[in-house]
Amino acid sequence: MLQVPFIRENKELVIKGLAKRNFDATQIVEDVIQLDEDRRKIQAQLDNALSESNTLSKEIGMLFKSGEVQKANLLKEKTTNLKELSKTKADNLSAKTESLNELLYTIPNVPHESVPSGNTDEDNEEIFRAGDIPDLGTNALPHWELAKKYNIIDFELGNKIAGAGFPVYIGKGARLQRALIAYFLDKNTAAGYTEYQVPHLVNEASAFGTGQLPDKEGQMYHVTEDNLYLIPTAEVPATNIFRGVLLDESDLPKTITGYTPCFRREAGSYGAHVRGLNRLHQFDKVEILRVEHPENSYAALDGMVAHIKSILDELKLPYRILRLCGGDLGFTSALTYDFEVFSTAQDRWLEISSVSNFETFQANRLKLRYKNTDGKNQLTHTLNGSSLALPRVLAGILENYQTDKNIEIPEVLVPYAGFKTI
Repeated sequence: MLQVPFIRENKELVIKGLAKRNFDATQIVEDVIQLDEDRRKIQAQLDNALSESNTLSKEIGMLFKSGEVQKANLLKEKTTNLKELSKTKADNLSAKTESLNELLYTIPNVPHESVPSGNTDEDNEEIFRAGDIPDLGTNALPHWELAKKYNIIDFELGNKIAGAGFPVYIGKGARLQRALIAYFLDKNTAAGYTEYQVPHLVNEASAFGTGQLPDKEGQMYHVTEDNLYLIPTAEVPATNIFRGVLLDESDLPKTITGYTPCFRREAGSYGAHVRGLNRLHQFDKVEILRVEHPENSYAALDGMVAHIKSILDELKLPYRILRLCGGDLGFTSALTYDFEVFSTAQDRWLEISSVSNFETFQANRLKLRYKNTDGKNQLTHTLNGSSLALPRVLAGILENYQTDKNIEIPEVLVPYAGFKTI
């Protein structure tokens, strides 16, 4: 959530920045400033009424002690009126604050200056590409056919048990999933991230804290009786570890990695682009997260990008990195890099990771601050990235490592999987 002082002091910058998202903020910025002025005016009136009431209460006490009962009773009538006024002002203040917060919740983060303008994913900017695309010949199969051929993933069985988008992994397919999770976690912990196991459901406050609510309410599974949400990513519970926390400057950075299943209702379209593992309601993902000093967050983002590059280099998958344009940028992000692996059998790029800097946007919602050397409380920056999302990595491995006889396994995964071929 954007801070009101930032909006007030950088009005034109906010309007211009949000225009990159094709979001016209002209009126909403004016409304925020006006609501904040109204709120501050009511707060001043309330403070004055309370202060006057306290002063009169002390004076009344003195009058009673000195025997001036008539004067004291006259002042008591005035304090009664002030208390009624204070209650009215307090109710008005609460209403204005609620209206202001509701408006702020609808405003996305201001994009970083390096974010290109654009409307759709076609306007994203490719900044890096690596790896050789293999020549698989004319008999190459997409991963959903390979999964059926080698009996390692059963999509129809998952549909029987739960519905479309819930695959069942079998035998070496399940072991390869487990191998990828262990490999990703080992790479992340070796890079200095502390592993956490976190809840797979979160409360409403947690979902608001990281920006899933109200922006993505319809995309999350909601356990209505308990008012809990199945997590769409480990980012939500892991970031909320620090909700309401005041850190010392020396505590920064905080670095976390964790594996969780992820649940998303967003899958629903049809066609080859969402077949098989391309888009699921439930999938596994390993996440990395950082809580950073504002001065260090973009260097940290570059470090996260380099870390994920090293994993894909070891897997020897062809991949590219995109800087997302304003129109494709997530609601909470200031800058996002997407990693995509090339699916040779499908002849298309598949997104496997998003790495984002949220600057103070999440921290403001979370009330996540640090005490600087001057003793002042400041908002941190938060960052997170997939390291990595398993379904499309697995699809890339199955398709790019297939031969006429089998599917080979990336060398780096063999110690984890316990086999070399499927």
